[in-house]
Amino acid sequence: MSNDDQYGGAGYGEVGGTGQTRTRLPEPPADPYGPTRRTSRAPRSLVTVVGVVVLLIAAIAFANQSPDTPDDRPSDEAPAAAATAATGTDPVTGKTAGIPKGFAHDEQGAQSAAANYAVALGSDGMFNPARRRSIVDAMAEEGSRAKLQAAFDADYSASLLTQIGLTKDGLAPTGATFVNRTVPAGSKVKNFSAVSASVDVWCIGMFGLTGDKSTRPVTSSWFTISMTLKWNGSDWKVVETSQKDGPTPVTGDVPVSTSDEIGSAVTEFGGFTYAR
Repeated sequence: MSNDDQYGGAGYGEVGGTGQTRTRLPEPPADPYGPTRRTSRAPRSLVTVVGVVVLLIAAIAFANQSPDTPDDRPSDEAPAAAATAATGTDPVTGKTAGIPKGFAHDEQGAQSAAANYAVALGSDGMFNPARRRSIVDAMAEEGSRAKLQAAFDADYSASLLTQIGLTKDGLAPTGATFVNRTVPAGSKVKNFSAVSASVDVWCIGMFGLTGDKSTRPVTSSWFTISMTLKWNGSDWKVVETSQKDGPTPVTGDVPVSTSDEIGSAVTEFGGFTYAR
């Protein structure tokens, strides 16, 4: 028998470390204001604590698993991109006659080349004979260069320049600013191989003359430029090109800017090098 008193001494329900066995005598009636038995409370407290921990873990796991949480991807898998999102390839750094060059030998490179060539072909430089020749030389495939030069010379004839109100060098009259700018809105590949590509570039353009006396105020239009490109071993070059109207969205309810504001914007805002 233990040397503790008849109620187990200071440790109700405890088992000593000496190998002795304690015998518990019947306890007196429970006192509502007295100490309670530990043998009945301890297991319940343990169950309560474990239950709270389990519920807390479950709540945290549920909060972290929302429907918007993306699935885990392997570290070597690139994230999917929307059709209008940038793919991450850096723009080219080289230029010839101010036109980007050295595009990648893949579909993205073909789209980037077509977008940048569309900007050059839709610029005011095409109305100046010397500048037009340098633009075409920079982007044309060698076997198609002479044909493209002749076609563009016919399009930008002296009579057209006079009709628009420009000088023979494609310059605006005194006190006016000539505006001809093309901005790509998107591009798509219709056909692609290692040696050729067909690319469409959807664009918005601005064309006209600023100034109070201008009979051709600057207007905007939407059109699609189609290009056939050829890989020459180091870059994509233009074989042929064509243009058609649209797709054209509904014009928004935006106040029209003054002629001076348009003229200032064209000279103050520079263009971009486009990469898909």
